[in-house]
Amino acid sequence: MNNADELEAIKRLKYKYLRCLDTKLWSDLAECFTEDAVSAYSGGKYSFDGRDAIMEFLEKAMGASSFLSSHTVHHPEIEFTSETTATGVWALHDIVIETNADIVIQGAAFYHDEYVKIDGEWKIRSTGYERTYEETLSRADLPSLKITANRFSDG
Repeated sequence: MNNADELEAIKRLKYKYLRCLDTKLWSDLAECFTEDAVSAYSGGKYSFDGRDAIMEFLEKAMGASSFLSSHTVHHPEIEFTSETTATGVWALHDIVIETNADIVIQGAAFYHDEYVKIDGEWKIRSTGYERTYEETLSRADLPSLKITANRFSDG
């Protein structure tokens, strides 16, 4: 593969990570990480060592049908540090709706990732983000606001 192909493979890895996160595809999401991966979400407030610990946190925090999310990243700055390692910075915008708490949380951040190529496949070895801002809104303040589709709930 040339660098353009390697760059595309890393982008696809990050996109898979976010798609699986928002669609609660936990087994597929786990495939994105090395076994010894580390994470530091929200500036390190939620830090975990090892794929299993990261996955346990994400599934517990985001697994409920009342938790709806949309994470989008853009403006990737990928730097290859060797033939099998790379770093990346991504701009993040996310929206979370927590129907049980009746709130919306949205914000922006920058992800800082490290990648490693194992057996020809790129994996996330380290990930985390630091917020540039976060805000919350009570859904009760908007009485006409309704969820009209939720793939995780019959209601």
